[in-house]
Amino acid sequence: MNRRLLPSGEAAVLVECDGLDEVLALHDALAADRLPGVVELVPAARTVLVGVDTDVLPLESAMTWIRRATLAAPVTGEREAADVATIPVVYDGDDLAATAHLLDISTEALVDAHRSAEWRVAFAGFAPGFGYLVCDDWPYEVPRLDAPRTRVPAGAVALAGAFAGVYPRQSPGGWRLIGRTDAVLWDAQSDPPALLVPGRRVRFEAAD
Repeated sequence: MNRRLLPSGEAAVLVECDGLDEVLALHDALAADRLPGVVELVPAARTVLVGVDTDVLPLESAMTWIRRATLAAPVTGEREAADVATIPVVYDGDDLAATAHLLDISTEALVDAHRSAEWRVAFAGFAPGFGYLVCDDWPYEVPRLDAPRTRVPAGAVALAGAFAGVYPRQSPGGWRLIGRTDAVLWDAQSDPPALLVPGRRVRFEAAD
């Protein structure tokens, strides 16, 4: 385990981790013991950015708090339960059959695996409202498309690598599309504006 703390400007600390499991564990530990003055926790694939209000929490104090959490955070094990977002999906994506064929399973088996998995938002990126979803029990590694599409519709439910995701708006993309949803992933008037915030559990269900 090798976690480095690096100042990121005058009001943030970047914590480098060895991998995504460490990121998730550290994010959970920090969120469970959040200090006054911690403005945001931003996980990524191998880092957690901790933003602070230095008028409330000096940067050195924040780094001391992070170090304690770093030592306490397990790499594996049960994570605290979080609220669950349920997303209805019509499983008729353009790549559904081809993706099942690549994985050497039936389309029904792929849909069942996607629906039965309990996903978690590991981190956000790519576009506002786009969450990278992971599942400890998801057994598949899905290759990206050889040539990305120039236009993926909003609400497209997709797979790439070990991740699942939902496109919050129309954009280019190279993930394999297995379905679509009418769920609103991003609403600037909401608090928070993103449905899929880091740490949130996600379940997909077949839409009528």
